[in-house]
Amino acid sequence: MSGPSQPAALDHGHAVPAMPAPLTSWLVPGATCWRQERAARVAILHDGAAYFAASREAILKARSSVMLIGWSFDPRVRLTPQGEADRETMADLLRRLKATRPEVEIHLLIWDMPWPISAGTDLKPDDIRALLGPGIEYVVDSRLPFGACQHQKVLVVDDRIAFSGGSDFEVNRWDTPAHRDRDPLRRLPTGEDYPPRHDVMMLVDGAAASALSDLARQRWQEATSGRLASAVSGPVGTDARGPSRPDSSLSDSSLPDPWPDSVTPLFEDVTVGLARTIPARETGEAIRENEALYLLAIRRASRHIYLENQYFTSPLIAEALAARLAEPEGPDIVVVLAKRSPNGFDRITMDGARRGLIARLRAADRYGRLRILAPHTLQGRPILVHSKVAIFDDRMLRVGSTNLNNRSMGYDTECDLALETLDGDAGDARRIAIARVRNGLIAHHAGCPRDAFEEAVREKGLLAAIDDPALVPARRLCSLVASRRGPVVRLVEAFHLGDPVGLVDAWRPWRRHRALARRREGANAVAGQQPVRAGAAQPAEAS
Repeated sequence: MSGPSQPAALDHGHAVPAMPAPLTSWLVPGATCWRQERAARVAILHDGAAYFAASREAILKARSSVMLIGWSFDPRVRLTPQGEADRETMADLLRRLKATRPEVEIHLLIWDMPWPISAGTDLKPDDIRALLGPGIEYVVDSRLPFGACQHQKVLVVDDRIAFSGGSDFEVNRWDTPAHRDRDPLRRLPTGEDYPPRHDVMMLVDGAAASALSDLARQRWQEATSGRLASAVSGPVGTDARGPSRPDSSLSDSSLPDPWPDSVTPLFEDVTVGLARTIPARETGEAIRENEALYLLAIRRASRHIYLENQYFTSPLIAEALAARLAEPEGPDIVVVLAKRSPNGFDRITMDGARRGLIARLRAADRYGRLRILAPHTLQGRPILVHSKVAIFDDRMLRVGSTNLNNRSMGYDTECDLALETLDGDAGDARRIAIARVRNGLIAHHAGCPRDAFEEAVREKGLLAAIDDPALVPARRLCSLVASRRGPVVRLVEAFHLGDPVGLVDAWRPWRRHRALARRREGANAVAGQQPVRAGAAQPAEAS
């Protein structure tokens, strides 16, 4: 199936014939997403400074509840280090909220990190609880299969607005879009500086926020065996999709709007899809909606595929991209990654596996439509790309926690939000907005004005604009070249060590190739629009 029809002015470098037939949604509940819900407002928060400031505003407006589901959490993080509240930490903020509004329920669920990952932190759970003080529930999630991690990053305020994306409240997450080489505000509690970091979050309201609230409450219940009351009308129940309410769009209108005043919505009155990854248990199959949506969108995109991600090791994603590169008229593919991971373990496992993947994709790029790039600061310091963003044509925008590796597709818990533009007059403005997000991200990484980059895209196409050294200096957005692979890296790559497909191969890497073969079968069924539930093709995951 080809991509959406649109006016020539939105064509961005490719001629696409008009398609009179209505488009079929890529978001299919039970296959490529969990649920689809409406949002009156959707915003994209670019980098940690924007997310931290917006979350602080929202938390201060809370009247009923604050729920945080995360991978990591440090209560010493300063949300606005450059402002008047520069000395206020997250712990200070939550304590102040609880003191002024004791009726507000505050629940934080964070992954119970095993050693050696936890060896890098100087705060233990009891230390965090002591900093937060009484009345604030802080729980570590230890109920997942051993080795799987709680990687969802969701903040919900009053069940009415919710943030989801790639960022945690950690002391090394704050940065501005300037990504200065040396920023005095980019400091750890020890006073040491940390590298520039790029991340993206999505903010939604309405029924989409209520759905994220449902997901967070389900995670809390699974981790603690306790159920949380809701600020949204109707009791929280369960159905085949998970938690549900009689009408998840209803909320207590007497409460003030917690939407941050400083945030302007990019989209209004849109449908948002929620896609999950949940690992298999002994009693059930894995949920792989994130993988299914990625593969379907890659196979259906007609003009552009834009990916920026922390990791890039998934063989199934690579195979889908290689198949598109083999097509004479396939889409342009742009991938933005960090030059290298920040720690030794990831450099051996994730960076090691991606070397071979990049080499294979470059070999498959017979028509010259692939760009794999790494952003740098003005003086050439690598920027850590931590975001998980995908944009397909100017049809789908996706932001979440899902990395492009095996474990994010089936072994860890993940949550992504995706909005899609189909037909109708309102779709024209939304397509423009989606294209502007993509062009704005590339211009940001290149250090050039977005308007100038967008003009070049209109005149000569996306890849020609990226290849223009006057717009995209090589020192700012460098081509990422796969380096030579030694014997250790080849071993890591062969068995995807540290990157399991699911429960069945988590501690048996010799089973990994067979597990990937089963995933190919299931992924092909979903991409072929077979009416199967994501994850249904791997019953052996529960063994």
